[in-house]
Formats: sequence, C-alpha cells, structure tokens
Amino acid sequence: MIGRAVLHTAGLVAALALTAGAAEPPPNVLVVFLDDLRADALGAYGNAAIRTPNLDRLAHEGLAFDAAYLQGGLHGATCVPSRAMLLSSRSLFRCDEQLLRDETWPQAFARAGYATFATGKWHNGKASLPRCFAEARALFLGGMTNPLEAPLDDLVSGQLARRAPSPRHACATFADEAIAFLRREHERPFFCYLAFDGPHDPHVVPTDYPVRYAPEELPLPASFLPQHPFDNGEMLVRDERLLGWPRTPEEVRGMQAEYWRYISYLDEEIGRVLDALDASPAGPRTIVVFSSDSGVARGSHGLIGKQSCYEHSMRVPLVLRGPGIPRGARTQALCYLHDLLPTLGALCGVAAPATSEGRDLRAVLADPAARAREHLVLAYRDVQRAVRDERWKLISYPRIDRTQLFDLANDPHETRDLSADPAHAARVTALLATLGTELTALGDRAPLVVDTPQPATWHPPQRR
Repeated sequence: MIGRAVLHTAGLVAALALTAGAAEPPPNVLVVFLDDLRADALGAYGNAAIRTPNLDRLAHEGLAFDAAYLQGGLHGATCVPSRAMLLSSRSLFRCDEQLLRDETWPQAFARAGYATFATGKWHNGKASLPRCFAEARALFLGGMTNPLEAPLDDLVSGQLARRAPSPRHACATFADEAIAFLRREHERPFFCYLAFDGPHDPHVVPTDYPVRYAPEELPLPASFLPQHPFDNGEMLVRDERLLGWPRTPEEVRGMQAEYWRYISYLDEEIGRVLDALDASPAGPRTIVVFSSDSGVARGSHGLIGKQSCYEHSMRVPLVLRGPGIPRGARTQALCYLHDLLPTLGALCGVAAPATSEGRDLRAVLADPAARAREHLVLAYRDVQRAVRDERWKLISYPRIDRTQLFDLANDPHETRDLSADPAHAARVTALLATLGTELTALGDRAPLVVDTPQPATWHPPQRR
C-alpha cells in the first residue's frame, strides 16, 4: 500500500515536471503572509524612514506590484475573508471563510504531488486546516493575541495538539518552523505557507529588540485627520476604539512608532527565513511570495483600523521572486490577492480547483507593463463599495447617499474628493454604472441606492 502511494506520488511529480515544460522538478513555493501591513509602510514602497532591509532586498530581487488589493470583507475581521480568498481564489461574495466547501489551492498543489506545510496564524476554523495542509506546526488559531503568550498547536496525524508554551515571540517561532522545513532534504516540490500574525496589534516585540523609532521624529500620515469627516458605517468597531477622538498627532505618532518597530522586527525574522532558503539546495528553484492580508489606517483619514475602502486599508504590498520572475522590476497592473495562487499554479503546472476565480498573471510576469484587470471592485460590509481603474477611484456609501472620487495619479493619499466637481459628473456616473455591473456579476446583493438615506453626520464619544 505504501509502495503504491510512493509510486503514485512520484508519477504525479514526473507528470508535473513535463506539464511545466522543464527537465527539472517544478518550482517550490514559499508564501510569506503578514497581517495588517499597509503597502506604504515598507522602504521598497516609498517609506524612507522605516528600516526594512530584507523586504526591500526581496523587492529589488523580484517583481513588486504597486496595485495589489484585498477585495474586502463583510465584517470587521477582514483577515478572515482575505485569507480564505487567498487560499481558495474565490471572490468576496462567493468565498467560504471556513474553507470547507471548495477545494483550496494548497489541496490542488498536494493533488499534483507537492508536499504542503503551514506555520503561523490560521483564522479560518480548525476543521479546514487538515483539509488544506498535510503538515503544520506552531499554529496560532485566532485573530489577535500577545505574541509573547500565544497558544500554539501542531497538526499531528491530522489532529491538532497543543504544544508547550513557546519561550520566544510567536513570530520568531513561526520563522523557526519555516526554516526547519526549508532545510530538510525534499524529495518532492513543496508549498510552504508562513503566515505571521503581525504587525497586527498589540504591537509587542521582544524588549531587547534594538530598533526603535522616536515618535516625535515620525511624519504624520499624509491623509491624517483628527476625525473622519462623516459616518462611514463603521465608526465604533474595536479597531477605531484603540485611540480616542479627536485623534491627536502625538497619539498617532506614538502608535506609528510601535507599528513601525513591529514591522522592522518582522523584517528581521523574514530575513532569517530568506537567508535559510537561499543557503539551501531548494533556494534557486523556489518562488517566494510576500504579501499581507490587508492594510490599516493608523491615523489616515481620522481612522485607526482597516474597515474602509481607502487605499491604506485595501492596498497591500505584493512581491514575487524566483525562477521565471523578472528581477528588479515593478508593475502597475491591477490585481487582487486571490489572483496570486492561480498564477503560482500556472507557473508550477498545477491544475486549478474547479471553483477558482482568480486570474493567471503570467502575462504581467513576462511584461510588467502589461495589464491584468481593467478595474477592481472593493467592498466593506454593506456600507461601503468602491471601484478603481488605472487612475480613478470612486467610493460609494449607500446608507448615507454619499460618493467620493479620487484622482489616484495626482492624489494617491485620497485627500481631495472631486465627486462634487461638475467637470467630473460624467466620470462619476460612468464609474457608478461600472460598479453596479461588476457587483451584480460578483453576486453582491446589497443595494447601491437606499430609499431613505441616514444622516452622514457623526459625533464620537467624549474622551473620559
């Protein structure tokens, strides 16, 4: 029985190599996924004040996407649908957040003969984990925690088992487990999923970590406001209560200093993983993917969390490096996170799950100037909808009958709303029509127009 299984797996791998059109085995895959990392928080994405040398190096050695997006979320914990969309390549209104209904891409890689391994944050239900990955270690089954006290589990014989408390920061433990996996002798190609739970708050790093940022020296976000100018439909979610109103420059800078320090710490841990991979025999044959499940506001537009359709919350960093990926390149191609694994599957010769909806971006890898999508549609709960093309972005707030229009080419931080300018009336109408058509095609049943709009004004709780 065991012999037959080995022969079957070997046959799958051999067939996979032929499908990929290569004499050597197909590429390995390492996916590094962060939590709440906005794109402009990295040096490679324009932040000259933060220290992220390893991720900057990764971007300089591969292809960096400047217009990659989470499609959205239908509740405050947007990391849950984001991770479900990534792994299943189902769009927002069709994805199963618990990953139990449809075949996932890790399952497809396993079906094609890949060894599959996961470590880190798993926020999509315990039952789906053994369906998605054959092996998993040091798993945090939750949304947020103090990483110095995180409860961690291993997947043993298809069952989750609590491991002894880690004496290290959880993210260091995740990196350790990924490194141990990468250093093995691999008889088969592998799919390794390393999902950090930072820099999500609480922003806790080891006390002896030397990198620190002086709050008074940090710039405020370009779109900083003491308070969001109207009710966006989600003003009192947990994330927004992390600071009081009005948001003060001092408090936002203090939070920013903690957030940036956490990012730098994660950069160091990711650097350890990349160094181990590059020193291993598997290094030259491994496609590395780096991204995040969402961005976050941290003072932009008077917001703190990620529950909005603004760029700081929906746009994420995305970098690919490895065989077949251009080096030192950037692309403006519009794409979703759920386009990522269909692209990797195509590169590795892995047949897509029947329900996968994402697009294959290999044309962009061949020519970074190529287009991927004409426009993107974004959503949060039933209170915000947005559409963007290569230049323009429209955000609709149906409950309050409010619309915003931003020229992202000249106003990337979305500080000047042009929706009331008569010169852009036709553009607003056209974008609203596109938004409605696309949402219908995606299966969204929330109305873009309500019969009785609510007031747009909002008054925050008083500070105690």
